[in-house]
This record gives sequence, structure tokens and C-alpha cells, in this order.
Amino acid sequence: MLKYPHVSIEFCTACKWNLRASWYAQELLSTFSTQLGTVSLIPGTGGVFVVALQLDDKTEDVVIWDRKTNGGFPDSKDLKRIVRDHIAPDRDLGHVDRHSKTKIVNDDIKGEAVEVCEDCK
Repeated sequence: MLKYPHVSIEFCTACKWNLRASWYAQELLSTFSTQLGTVSLIPGTGGVFVVALQLDDKTEDVVIWDRKTNGGFPDSKDLKRIVRDHIAPDRDLGHVDRHSKTKIVNDDIKGEAVEVCEDCK
């Protein structure tokens, strides 16, 4: 039984996104230290970078960011906002809520574009 929400970050090891995944994990744990149960890193291949949230053990994971679908990586502020909107919608994130570099295009969040290793294209 989940006592707190769980975030998983699946990342491509061939693309060497290990540090990026661990940085996002650290950012989420620093911001939501008492509101998240775990943040797990899941090594993968094929250019994958997916952040998912499991709110409880009765519901399926909610994909909150997919590099392929969203067109890159999220700004950490945007990732924090998305997690907050799911687990604590009334919480104020301070400066994160006031400043954002995210480009909103047709109501879709677009992150930064990155290069993918040759094996994952």
C-alpha cells in the first residue's frame, strides 16, 4: 500500500541521461520532501525519458512527462508545477510559480530539445 505518491523517472542509459534523471529526482525530493514517498530511477534504452506519477495503489501511473510526446525535457520549474498540480494543488511553490521559461504552444508544454544517441534515433 502506498502511503505517499511515487514518482518514477525512466531514462535512456545509451543517451547518457543518468545525471539528468538524478538531477530531476533531487529537485523533486528537495521540493516535495514530505509529500512524496519515493522517487525512483529506471534505466532504459531507445531514447526513453518518461516521468510518471503513481498517486495510490488503486490507480495506474499517470505519465506527466514523455520526452518523445512533449518534445524534449521539461524545465525543472515546470516539472515541479506538474507534480504539485497532482499531489498538492493548493500548495504555493513560491518563485517557481512566478517565473517560467516554458513555451506554451497550442496549450501543450514544450521542453528543451536535445540530441539523442545514434542507437536511439
